[in-house]
Amino acid sequence: MIDRQVVVGVAVVRDGLVLAALRGGDQGGWEFPGGKVEPGESEQAAGERELAEELGLRVRIGASLGPGQPIGERYLLRVYVARLTAGEPVLREHAEIRWVGAGQLDQLAWLEADRPFVQRLRELLADGGSISHDSATSGPAP
Repeated sequence: MIDRQVVVGVAVVRDGLVLAALRGGDQGGWEFPGGKVEPGESEQAAGERELAEELGLRVRIGASLGPGQPIGERYLLRVYVARLTAGEPVLREHAEIRWVGAGQLDQLAWLEADRPFVQRLRELLADGGSISHDSATSGPAP
C-alpha cells in the first residue's frame, strides 16, 4: 500500500452556511478549502494555517466529516468542520467563493474527492442550521 500525503479540507460554517471555494483551471470545481499537511504538523493545524494563508480566515477546527477519500494515487483528503472565529474571506487562490446552505450544496459541481463529504455536511446543516463540533464523527489521531 502506498502512503498518501494527507490533504485537509475545511468546511467553514457561519450562521448555518458553509464556505465553498471554486478551484479554477483545467481541473477546476468546487471544494472545501484547505491544503497539504506539512511534516510534523497536525491535520487541524494544517487546516487552520491553510485557511489563514488562502482566505485570510481564522477558524476553530472541529470534528471530521468521515473517512478520508483518495485524490489520485498520491493524496488522501480528510475534511473537517470548522467555526469561523475571525475575518472575511479574501480571494487569493480560488476563482470564486460562496456561502451556501444545505439546500444549495447539490447545485455546485464539487470535485470528486469532496463529494462524499457533502451528504454528511448537508445532514449536519439540516439539523438546526449549524454544526456542533461534538456531533460529527471523530477523525484519526494526528
